[in-house]
Amino acid sequence: MSAVPVPESGPDAGATWHYGDPFGEQRAAQTGVVLVDRSHRATIALTGDERRKWLHTISTQHVVDLPDGAVVENLSLDVQGRVEDHWLQTQLDGVTVIDTEPWRGEPLLAYLRKMIFWAAVVAEPADLAVLSLVGPRVGDPAVLAAVGITALPAVATASPLADGGFVRTLRADEVDLVVPRDAVPAWRARLLAAGVQPAGIWAYEAHRAAAVRPRLGVDTDERTIPHEVGWIGGPGEGAVHLEKGCYRGQETVARVHNLGKPPRMLVLLQLDGSADRPSTGDPVLAGGRAIGRLGTVVDHVDLGPIAVALLKRGVPADTQLTTGGETEVSALIDPDSMPEAAEVGAGRLAVERLRGAKR
Repeated sequence: MSAVPVPESGPDAGATWHYGDPFGEQRAAQTGVVLVDRSHRATIALTGDERRKWLHTISTQHVVDLPDGAVVENLSLDVQGRVEDHWLQTQLDGVTVIDTEPWRGEPLLAYLRKMIFWAAVVAEPADLAVLSLVGPRVGDPAVLAAVGITALPAVATASPLADGGFVRTLRADEVDLVVPRDAVPAWRARLLAAGVQPAGIWAYEAHRAAAVRPRLGVDTDERTIPHEVGWIGGPGEGAVHLEKGCYRGQETVARVHNLGKPPRMLVLLQLDGSADRPSTGDPVLAGGRAIGRLGTVVDHVDLGPIAVALLKRGVPADTQLTTGGETEVSALIDPDSMPEAAEVGAGRLAVERLRGAKR
């Protein structure tokens, strides 16, 4: 196997793009189980008795009373409610471990330290690496034996590993091993010996994009609010808990939830495969007018060239689209990826009743 590195210009620079058979690796992720080395992700450890109460006040998730073993998504917003950071956090054995995009590790750590003030909290880089197991056979006996457990943790929970670190279940077909960085070669050898196939970031990104799961800084831009990309909901359901307060950007979250619809929506685009691939950040055009931007662009083993895109909400699924930038490519919205019609918020209903009474 020959590891092909990710292009240096991409967000996964330093990781392996594929091992010579990218579509075979994707197929294995659909039918078996693959190992994707995501150790380039940044990891941070929070310790101290007040870390959960403190983190609760500066982030969007309800974390003050998370039980041991809980795994949640979380966000930091600016004062206008726009997403600045997105991370996964795992609460285990008196430590909160955060992992985030490689390029956001240092800025996020600096922000957390700046916000500590007098709280009994210590934020430090964690020498941990993320190894992802993807596929319907993540729970096979041989895989469990290699990991050293008898059963996988429930979805959105984690369990400690005997040799340090922990295993967490994100979805039925995705499990992470978060392990000491110097132990990665040994873990890799153990898992490959158990029949797990190695796969590169290409396979992981194709799997994620097809499910229209957003990625910070790739599928989001500087204007993105959580509602646009599906990061709304309580623990296990999203990254923003709507029943908590006291965090920066809360006013925007509440206003959009109660009074209006988000201005954009996250969808999957089918791209014309006969042309060169467009790039992340390229505009999406309808009738020559920009109505959105491209996020992740990737070739999928079954779907062909696809892209995750942020488009103006309300664009019909059958709209003929093209991409801008250096490459013009025809595109269509996958209708199955269109967000469901949002319920009218209580605030909007009250406004409409008031308007009706004045007529």
